[in-house]
Amino acid sequence: MRFSGFAEVSDRKFDFVKKARYFFIFSIVITVLGIVTLGIHGLNYGVDFRAGSSVDIAVKKDLTGQKDEIEKYLKDSGFGEPGLTVGTSRVTLRFDDVLTDAKEKTLKEGFNEKFDKDASAEVNTVDVEIAKELQTNALYAMLVASIGIVIYVSIRFEWRFAIAAIVALLHDAFIVISLFSIFKLEVNLPFIVAILTIIGYSINDTIVIFDRIRENLRFAKLKNAADIAKLVNESIWQTLTRSINTVMTVVVAALCLLIFGSESIRLFSLAILFGLVSGAYSSIFIASQLWLVLKNKQKPKAAVKSPAAS
Repeated sequence: MRFSGFAEVSDRKFDFVKKARYFFIFSIVITVLGIVTLGIHGLNYGVDFRAGSSVDIAVKKDLTGQKDEIEKYLKDSGFGEPGLTVGTSRVTLRFDDVLTDAKEKTLKEGFNEKFDKDASAEVNTVDVEIAKELQTNALYAMLVASIGIVIYVSIRFEWRFAIAAIVALLHDAFIVISLFSIFKLEVNLPFIVAILTIIGYSINDTIVIFDRIRENLRFAKLKNAADIAKLVNESIWQTLTRSINTVMTVVVAALCLLIFGSESIRLFSLAILFGLVSGAYSSIFIASQLWLVLKNKQKPKAAVKSPAAS
């Protein structure tokens, strides 16, 4: 069978629709594991989302080999065991408690004396109320973005496309959040920016496939569910090269940021990488197949009876 308006894809090629059940099962398993992990470990919130102090120390020396000495100094000096990241040009400390002015002064003077006399420190403090407000605003940002996408897709396409798109986007965001929970990576404001960026890239890929499905629907002569399934499969194949090329271009850029970027954007780059892979997967293997499931549940329109001849 051929659909008018677009070339038929060889039956020997991979059938995305036929294997949709396995993709759904895989995504459900990952989601359940993520829920369990979040329930047990939660998220490793950075100072942006919890009360405490963040100390960024710019150093002239490479202290990467002295991490143990820095930890010992902090413990012996009564600073406890804060989160510590040592880079080639920067040392970052994360304290769960707000440092007093006296402690800030002691920390700066002690670090300069013991490790680098030319080091300069910057202290940022977040109190409890600000931390809660930032968490709330971050949730609002993702909620508003999701609602905006649903409205846009509903207007441009139809509500089934909108539901499929938002499920795929929530899937992508949750995968990244789960991975950060599993590996206990720090969640801060750049992480929220990364999630919103991921949503943007993911919906872009999904819309491309949806647009091709809509275009093919205009010219296809569909008689049954098998015809719609074949149309979806061929639409994915027609846009597959573009989807892969787009995501690989951004992956290369994010990988360069991860390898060559500073410590301050490393977790942002890592979140982007996780999200790009998850977004490409959901756009190709989840979103269109979910639309097909919803489409197949549509009740056929009743035939209009012509008036009987008098």
